Amino acid sequence: MRIAVISESFLPTVSGVTTSVCKVLDHLAATGHEAMVIAPSGAPAEYAGFPVHTVSAVNYREFPVGMPSPQVQKLLADFRPDVLHAASPFLLGAQGISAANRLDIPSVAIFQTDVAGYAHRNHLGPATALAWRFVKWVHEGATRTLVPSSSSMAALLRLGVPRLAMWTRGVDLTGFHPNLKNDPAVAALRERIAPALKTEGQRDVIVGYVGRMAPEKQVERLRALRGVPGIRLALVGDGPSVPSIRRALAGMPVTWLGRLSGRELAVAYASFDVFVHAGTEETFGQTLQEAHAAGLPVVAPHAGGPIDLVAHGENGYLFRPNDDRDLKHWVCQLALDPMLRARMGEAGRRAVLGRSWPTVCAELVDYYGQAIDERLAVRADTHVPPSMQR
Repeated sequence: MRIAVISESFLPTVSGVTTSVCKVLDHLAATGHEAMVIAPSGAPAEYAGFPVHTVSAVNYREFPVGMPSPQVQKLLADFRPDVLHAASPFLLGAQGISAANRLDIPSVAIFQTDVAGYAHRNHLGPATALAWRFVKWVHEGATRTLVPSSSSMAALLRLGVPRLAMWTRGVDLTGFHPNLKNDPAVAALRERIAPALKTEGQRDVIVGYVGRMAPEKQVERLRALRGVPGIRLALVGDGPSVPSIRRALAGMPVTWLGRLSGRELAVAYASFDVFVHAGTEETFGQTLQEAHAAGLPVVAPHAGGPIDLVAHGENGYLFRPNDDRDLKHWVCQLALDPMLRARMGEAGRRAVLGRSWPTVCAELVDYYGQAIDERLAVRADTHVPPSMQR
C-alpha cells in the first residue's frame, strides 16, 4: 500500500501528533508499505527511510504551523498514493484533504487537537463557533475520520461530522515497564527528587507530571497540592508556560527535569509514585497511558480522553474538572496508602496490555483499506456504463 502522510506537526517538534505519526511510519516501514510525508518546514529530509517534503510555516507559541502551498497537490499527484493520512488536520491538513479529493484519493483524518476547545478557553467568543465550523468542514471532506476517545466521538457527532470511527493510540509496553523501578538510574533519580529521611530511611511520595508546559495543560493547578505533607513534585517537559508554572508553584518542593525522551523518560516515569494530569482539554491523554504502562496510578480530570483511560477507583481517580480541592483529595488518598498505589498501578498496567503500537497501527492500516474500499464503491456507484450513455 502507498500512503501519503500530511501532518501539522513533525520532528524536531515534540508533540502527541509527532509521536503518533512517527510510530505509524515506523510500522509502515516494518511491514513493507511505501510512504511519504508532507510537513511544516524544519523537518528532517527523511524518516524511517521515507522522504519528507516540507512546506513553508510560521511559528506560533514555539510550534511551526504549516501554511497551504500549491506544492501539496503536486506532491500527491506525483506520489499517487492509495490513501492520504491527515494527522490532526488544520490549515495544511485541510489543503491535503481537498487536494486528495480533487485527485480522487481517499483520505483518513485523525482528530487529535481540540482547536475549538482552545478558542473557548482563550475566551475568543465568536471564534469558538467559527472554529467548530472549520473542524466540521475539514472532516466532512475526509473519507473517514478517526477519533481517539468517546468524548471526541460525542463532540463530533453533535457537530454532525459523518463517517466516524474510534482509533486509540498505542503505548511502548517494553520501554515503560514496572520492572524499571529496580534500575539503579531510577534509585538515583528518586534520591535526587526525594532524598531519604536520615532518621527513618523513608522518603516522600513523588507526584509526577509529564507533558508540554503550555496553557492548555493547566499545570499551574498543581498549586492545589501546596502544604500537603510528605509529597514532592517532579515535572517533565518544557514550553511557554514554564514562567507561569514557576510562579504558581513557588516555594513548593518541585524538581524540574526538563524535556526528556527515550530511556531518560522511562526512568522518570519509574521514579514516580503517582502520576497527575490537570488539563481538561485532552482529546486522548498519551502520557496517562505511558504512566499506566509504567505501573503508576493516575489522577486526572473527568473530562475528555482521560474518561476512557482512567477507571475511577480501579487504576486511578478522576477528579471534578473545575475542582482543585477534588484533585488534592485524590492525590492525598494515594499518597497516604502505598498498598493502594501498588494495586492501582498493577491495574493500570493490565489496562494497556492490548494497546501496543504494532497492534494499534495494524488497526489503522485496516482503516486505510476500508477508506480505499469506500472510495472504490463510490466510483462504482457513479460510473455510468457506455451502453446507458446517450
